[in-house]
Amino acid sequence: MSRGALSIVLHAHLPYVRHPEYPEFLEEDWLYEAITETYLPLLEVFDKCVEDGVPFRVTMTLTPPLVGMLRDELLMSRYSKRLDSLCELCDKEVDRTRGDPQFGPLAWYYRERHYHLRRLFHDRYHRDLVGGFKRLQDSGALEIITCGATHGFLPLMIHPEAIRAQIQVACAHYRMHFGRDPRGIWLPECGYAPGIDKYLAAENIRFFFVDSHALANSVPRPRRGVYAPVYTPSGVAAFARDPESSMQVWSAEHGYPGDPVYREFYRDIGWDLDYDYIKPYIQATGDRKNTGIKYFRITGKVELGAKQPYDPAAARARADLHAGNFLFNRTKQFEYLRDAFGASGPVPIVISPYDAELYGHWWYEGPMFLDFLIRKAARDQDVLKLASPVDYLAEYPEQQLSQPPLSSWGAGGYAAVWLDEVNDWIYRYLHKASERMVELARIHHDASGVTRRALNQAARELLLAQSSDWAFIIKTGTMVDYAVRRTREHLLRFTKIYDQVKSNGVDEQWLSSVESRDNLFPEIDYRVYRPS
Repeated sequence: MSRGALSIVLHAHLPYVRHPEYPEFLEEDWLYEAITETYLPLLEVFDKCVEDGVPFRVTMTLTPPLVGMLRDELLMSRYSKRLDSLCELCDKEVDRTRGDPQFGPLAWYYRERHYHLRRLFHDRYHRDLVGGFKRLQDSGALEIITCGATHGFLPLMIHPEAIRAQIQVACAHYRMHFGRDPRGIWLPECGYAPGIDKYLAAENIRFFFVDSHALANSVPRPRRGVYAPVYTPSGVAAFARDPESSMQVWSAEHGYPGDPVYREFYRDIGWDLDYDYIKPYIQATGDRKNTGIKYFRITGKVELGAKQPYDPAAARARADLHAGNFLFNRTKQFEYLRDAFGASGPVPIVISPYDAELYGHWWYEGPMFLDFLIRKAARDQDVLKLASPVDYLAEYPEQQLSQPPLSSWGAGGYAAVWLDEVNDWIYRYLHKASERMVELARIHHDASGVTRRALNQAARELLLAQSSDWAFIIKTGTMVDYAVRRTREHLLRFTKIYDQVKSNGVDEQWLSSVESRDNLFPEIDYRVYRPS
């Protein structure tokens, strides 16, 4: 593996948002924007590298909620209509800016871009992006890993059956969609506590990730810091985030995405243009929203109204420059680490994890950056090799045994984002629902008919209520009303099912409507909550 292994890890996740009871729903835009700006561009980058014979390995989480949404016919049909609407808006923008030397070329750029994405979605991937990612895994370019079933924050679950269910349901879902066992997992929010690893080992998962301070505070302290994994007591390897490479991309002050040449996220024609003109392309309520067409660059620390026009060619050139800089810094980092650790023994591994949606959605040029980085790593250096953690373990199976402490990523590093005075109220209800789900699974050994359907739906509702996204949103104050509503609705539906099952009076018509709405995990078996 040369002098070091660089592991790029992209964590692709969105909360499960699906509202068939409405003709359109604002929060579904989270998925549609991510497809247009992140998932389709990443697929195109990876596929083009494979077609060009460029060797690479990238690790990518596709969480169960995201996979479920990407393979949901209703959501994909709605996304197709969204793409059509975007293309129509681009046509109008080309006409509106005709003769404008600044914005006319940008309108043409967006028109060509969105028509191209529409062709990719329909003609190349046949509306099945999960299949596209699976083919990349089958080719050896990607290592797709799983996550908690609904991104539930595991260290705050007090019932072992609830932790086990999050892992087992996720692994069963992965097998159904990817045709093999997952070899790695992204623990939701990198939330780890001693003992969680035994549930991973039971599913034959070989590795997971923690933040850098988790390894620094492990017992005994790892001899090679964050630049080698440790085996937890159950034999599953824990890899830690490298703060240096992460800082170059994540940092609001020093990270690449803040470069003034790059596209400004917060200037969008959905807010800038005349209301009557843009009205058909915003919310049905008449409220404005982002369309994805943005004509300005970051420019610098100036007011939004003072931003300068975006130049796609200049931004692409800057992404090329930044990819070269990132690769140069990693090669120097590996040279330093080899001198520090010595030439004998395992080479160091640098784990660089990011939310996948950073690449394309928040940082528009992110997929270009990855494209340049993959190609430069293959042709311009021989110091490092792109590798997945599972490759590293195959090459260096002997690693230190150590016990990481309870930890997470995020502010503070110890779960404070997900357990705060503004969101701590949710856990008493989640714990009670978990206790009741275990009770139902213990009592009903082998239910059938409508009772089995009700028990399976109770499991779905509990899992959906446990999503860490709701606590995160409540803490950050973004879409608080929606997060509170989702938590309460899933818990109320769970409680209603519990009461009906206990009284042997399941309302089948109501149950059918709930099954149709919250239809994630069609393969679920409530007995996953049965006590050991």
